[in-house]
Amino acid sequence: MKFLRLISSAALLTFTAAAATAHDITAKADDKVDPAFDITKAAATTDGRLAEFAMEVTGEAGSMKPKATGKLTGAKVEAYVWPTKLDPETVGFGKGTGILALAITAHPDFDDTPLFDENNDGDPANDGAGWHSHWVVLGEDKACGAGLKVKDVSPGQDVLPATAPGLPIALDSPGMSALLKGSTVRITVPLKGAENAKFDAVTAELQVNGEGKAPLLCVTGVHKIASGKLTFPGTITLKK
Repeated sequence: MKFLRLISSAALLTFTAAAATAHDITAKADDKVDPAFDITKAAATTDGRLAEFAMEVTGEAGSMKPKATGKLTGAKVEAYVWPTKLDPETVGFGKGTGILALAITAHPDFDDTPLFDENNDGDPANDGAGWHSHWVVLGEDKACGAGLKVKDVSPGQDVLPATAPGLPIALDSPGMSALLKGSTVRITVPLKGAENAKFDAVTAELQVNGEGKAPLLCVTGVHKIASGKLTFPGTITLKK
């Protein structure tokens, strides 16, 4: 099944049509979507060395997080995501391996940023509940509720960034701080060659496989796609 057909399932019936400007993406508010995930605008800029991604929602960004279950298997993840047309090789994954996306996530049942102590309590292994950033590579999988997954990999065999946490999925934890304030989600990342690359914006729920098997991390539900049907209408523009 085609990727867009997988995405345009029943969840997409709740989305309103989105109108894109020449560079940014704008969307109408949708009262059927939780305000914390109801995207109304997305933008991305670069100065040639750093890129800033931003997303606006109708409610308070980051106010909704998954409830803890006490175990990794079956754990849920909430995410603000910017899928891009950049090649995964740009940030250290294998060339042409899938859809490179920047994600800001929260998941209280596990920590996938072992190099960083985000809450400054002296323990770098208990920070998953706070909002934090990842580069991920997405791919199609019919076994996942929304038809997408974070791609399964074999650490030590597949090409991964140096700061990947060692999980068997295409996920990097480079430690860039996410900024969630009011209705805005914002993050700045080191990223060369981003000018004129296309992007979209998505709010979604993911879930770890209940048996710990592949597909390990599925996109199980989509709150909203800024463009309506993941058409990547946004353009990363050069700051003036």
